[in-house]
Amino acid sequence: MKTGIFSGSFNPVHIGHLALANYLCEYEGLDEVWFLVTPHNPLKTEDELMDDELRLKLVQLAIAGYPRFKASDIEFHLPRPSYTIHTLEKLKEIYPDREFHLIIGSDNWKLFPRWYQSERILAENPVLVYPRPGYPVSSDSLSENVKVASSPTFEISSTFIRRAMEEGKDIRYFLHPAVYEALLSEFSR
Repeated sequence: MKTGIFSGSFNPVHIGHLALANYLCEYEGLDEVWFLVTPHNPLKTEDELMDDELRLKLVQLAIAGYPRFKASDIEFHLPRPSYTIHTLEKLKEIYPDREFHLIIGSDNWKLFPRWYQSERILAENPVLVYPRPGYPVSSDSLSENVKVASSPTFEISSTFIRRAMEEGKDIRYFLHPAVYEALLSEFSR
């Protein structure tokens, strides 16, 4: 079972995340995509991070009813800061019958050498890099276990979503309807 590991803050999850994961299942050979909600990315600040449980709930709402998507809080239960190598080790321990593929954006691919034990991640795991605007990746110089997806790019960010919600903008078509409704009630408190 080829399982894509889509790890992120999902602060909040939006249609760009969902459309990308859908594309990776339908066109890049993944059987499932697991959305791993991260408690804290060591390369980012926690200033604007919504509550962990809220972000997990929003992912669960967004993927409900689509059997190829799963939400995971595994990193909530691992030591912090959360490092991808430790997450992958734990997943392989719990689910030895799965082949995990790390999904990362081309923006993060540029930072990948700074990741904790990046060489080991590459040596032990297939990596699927998806395009992000302004961060081209040449597939010529990649190791054989790294593949560049030819997915469409989405110029939507969680930062944009949060700012728009704070400003009272109606951005319902940028979010899954259930996520939009949950965020409306959250932002109206």
